[in-house]
Amino acid sequence: MSGQSNASTVSAGATVERHAVTAADLPLQCPPDDGSAWSSHPRVYLTANADGVAKCPYCGAEYQFKEIS
Repeated sequence: MSGQSNASTVSAGATVERHAVTAADLPLQCPPDDGSAWSSHPRVYLTANADGVAKCPYCGAEYQFKEIS
């Protein structure tokens, strides 16, 4: 996936990965193609909500569509 990623801390001390994605990244999948395979969960395909956000049910990673100007 060509999207940018970063991690932010949530209240319980866990980190949530956030990925900025575009139409070129469709279909959305987690883990992304550039993720490490040895420690990943099964691949799932994600559907974005009306706000352009998709969340992985396994790891909680969030995928947000970038605004294109």
